[in-house]
Amino acid sequence: MTLAFNSYTADTAPEASKPLLAAVKSQFSFVPNLQSIMAESPELLAAHSALWAQFSQSTLTQHEQQVVFMTAIYEHDCHYCMAGHTTMAKMQKMGEDVIASLRGGTAIVDPKLEALHAFTTLVVRDRGHVADEDVQAFLDAGFTKRNILEVVLGVSIKIQSNYTNHLVGTPLDAFMKGNEWSKPVALRAAA
Repeated sequence: MTLAFNSYTADTAPEASKPLLAAVKSQFSFVPNLQSIMAESPELLAAHSALWAQFSQSTLTQHEQQVVFMTAIYEHDCHYCMAGHTTMAKMQKMGEDVIASLRGGTAIVDPKLEALHAFTTLVVRDRGHVADEDVQAFLDAGFTKRNILEVVLGVSIKIQSNYTNHLVGTPLDAFMKGNEWSKPVALRAAA
């Protein structure tokens, strides 16, 4: 059973969350359901917004950032974030084949993006205990030590949002229509 959580606006939110929601609205032109619920905890909303801003400034490209996000989302089985990031990936003109692989939990044809996908999967599944040879394979694919830590940053953002969504049952936003998602049943047991 999911507890009922309030969905706040910049006017109805706790005082400390009001400017944070106003900033979210300024960035997206609306307040997504996730952030409207996160506003219950100004600390969580502030941390999520700050980490999001930092990750967007990483050395990973926009498409590589989406690979990190969508890989973590897949592993965490988060219907809300997968729908949202699918929409964003399409807006960023990411290849439909890459999006399909990330949504389906299958290998990406592009070898560099697949190396990022495989490494991120290991970071999530093994909680950072990635074998030396797997770290080296990531580096050999053209990534850097800095990128290793940027993956940790991206995964940490998804821990915040995915776990929040699991706990509160965040409803999808209208902009996600057509990108609904459920983890493939055959792969759900394997993960």
